[in-house]
Amino acid sequence: MRAAVLQLNAQGMSSIKLYNHIRIASKNGVKVLLLGEYILNPFFKELENLSIVMIKEQAEHQIKVLKELAVNYNMTIIVPLAIVKKQKVYKTVAKFSPKSTSYYQQQLLINYPHWNEEKFFANQAKPLQSPLTFKIGNFKFAIMSGFELHFDALWSFVSEKNIDCVLLPSVSTFDSYERWNTLIQSRAFTHNCFVLRANRIGEYQDEDFVWKFYGDSVLASPNGELLNHLGNKEELMIVDMDHREVAHARQSWGFNEMIQKRKSL
Repeated sequence: MRAAVLQLNAQGMSSIKLYNHIRIASKNGVKVLLLGEYILNPFFKELENLSIVMIKEQAEHQIKVLKELAVNYNMTIIVPLAIVKKQKVYKTVAKFSPKSTSYYQQQLLINYPHWNEEKFFANQAKPLQSPLTFKIGNFKFAIMSGFELHFDALWSFVSEKNIDCVLLPSVSTFDSYERWNTLIQSRAFTHNCFVLRANRIGEYQDEDFVWKFYGDSVLASPNGELLNHLGNKEELMIVDMDHREVAHARQSWGFNEMIQKRKSL
């Protein structure tokens, strides 16, 4: 399975860079393209100051563009978007495939005093459900928002559904890259799956300090190794993943098999 991460800063309504990189990805046989959070929407702290009308207009424009790109380039595009429904804003990850469009509403949102997405977005607090999953050929993907990486309960679905790769769009900042890489490698290893993370670049300036988004998009293997990673510049990372590597890691370590055996006792 050939996939790619497009590491960008916020693009707003412009689609020029998106078009250019997708053409390159398509020429290289990419089937799945992943973008980070707050690339096609302004950063969260900026969204707080925008009108519902403006947020809705941006989302509708981006959805139209992405549907066309998925069809024209025969590619599945995964991108976080702020979606407006009945005058409420929802934080979602959208999947645009050549034949359909699906949306995954983030289930667990940041709720810290300096960054309270849970308060701003209308996503409901309800019992956790499986992340959005889909297949291309015999390769199974799951989509999980960056903050959700931290929660064991969501990862139980990954093991239950035998996911080959978790797609992880994020918007990490504050020099947290070592912690994130350690956690990504740990999740990839203990669940014996690939984890492909897309983190945005650029910065946001508020009254107190600069929020620097450092990139460092990565691919971790089912054995917990970092196979590919980017720096802090705009870049397209093309990766190859093999279902056989997932199957071999699961057979070698047997983590899920041990759990399934005890469920039947």
